[in-house]
Amino acid sequence: MTEPAQSKAFKRILLKLSGEALAGASGDTKFGIDAQVLNQVCEEVAAVVKSGVQVAVVIGGGNFFRGISASESGIERATADYMGMLATVMNALAVQQGLKKIGVEARVQSAIPISPVSEPYVRLRALKHLNLGRVVIFAAGTGNPYFTTDTAASLRAAEINADILVKATKVDGVYDSDPVANPDAIRYQQVSYDEVLQRRLGVMDATAIALCRDNNMDLRVLSIAEPGALTRMALGEEVGTLISS
Repeated sequence: MTEPAQSKAFKRILLKLSGEALAGASGDTKFGIDAQVLNQVCEEVAAVVKSGVQVAVVIGGGNFFRGISASESGIERATADYMGMLATVMNALAVQQGLKKIGVEARVQSAIPISPVSEPYVRLRALKHLNLGRVVIFAAGTGNPYFTTDTAASLRAAEINADILVKATKVDGVYDSDPVANPDAIRYQQVSYDEVLQRRLGVMDATAIALCRDNNMDLRVLSIAEPGALTRMALGEEVGTLISS
């Protein structure tokens, strides 16, 4: 395991949220958007913006539709993936409205053009929004089937020259085994991308991890449910697990 890097504050971060992070249903079925969870996530993002850090967001759509699961039930994979991309647009619009309610300007940019409800993804326009203090929410993944929203997050982070990619999950970092199933699981403070791939730690899919590694993009995994964790990380505190080359 590599040694922890010195902490630092960031100018621009890209936050990766799963669609499931917005779902509030109990039990094994997670579906839809829980208003309380949505408000909590938006408050966390707003706090980071108000601290002076620029924030972009990539959000998944698993709380509405999962392309891979649908393809296993008989829908053609490419069609299923496009359906999943549309699910991410719904989540992006919800986050945009949640931020607007608390006074934070946000723009949705979709990789699939949907002009009545979002802007098309244009890199230079996204950078302009960020420099003006607006949150940019990237929807519809990469716009291509066979790529996950994790890969989209890695790609967009590189494209907007983010200082770090942040994956917000339900756990407070990366563990050597499932911390839910194994109470003795050990959390890594820092780990390399090669170790993540070799140990199959399941942080992101292999394409996303390789893209981060090849572009020297640091990735930090933390819990979105921990109040203030995102802001503390953005301001330089070592929260969760750092993954680097």
